[in-house]
Amino acid sequence: MNAFGPICHHVVKLAAVTFLATSAFSQASPKYDPATEVTSKGVVQEVKLVPASGGKPIAYLVMKSGTDAVQVFLCPKKFLDDMGIVFKTDEEIEVTGSKVKQDGADLILAREVLKGGETVTLRFKGGKPAW
Repeated sequence: MNAFGPICHHVVKLAAVTFLATSAFSQASPKYDPATEVTSKGVVQEVKLVPASGGKPIAYLVMKSGTDAVQVFLCPKKFLDDMGIVFKTDEEIEVTGSKVKQDGADLILAREVLKGGETVTLRFKGGKPAW
């Protein structure tokens, strides 16, 4: 193996992970359905941006609720930035949103997030985006 072997291996793995995460959100976006609205409490396990670089990043997070990890679609990162909202790892939150399936996985399209006693509105009652 040459000197670039280990580096190339990591670049390929990173590219594959980025592609999988990006493809999950680049396909037809699921629609907000008020009939599937749920409220769930948990702790922020991870905050992610897709795509991680270039393009207009979309913010989502992984919330640990009991023994389950739930992916929560928030909004475009710029919308959070404009409001001055930052989500941090280990922060307790309560999410109200539409539970949908995306590529066979459960996902919550967040309408409101309660964090630190403050309600962050990302979508209006019927699910129309606030951004």
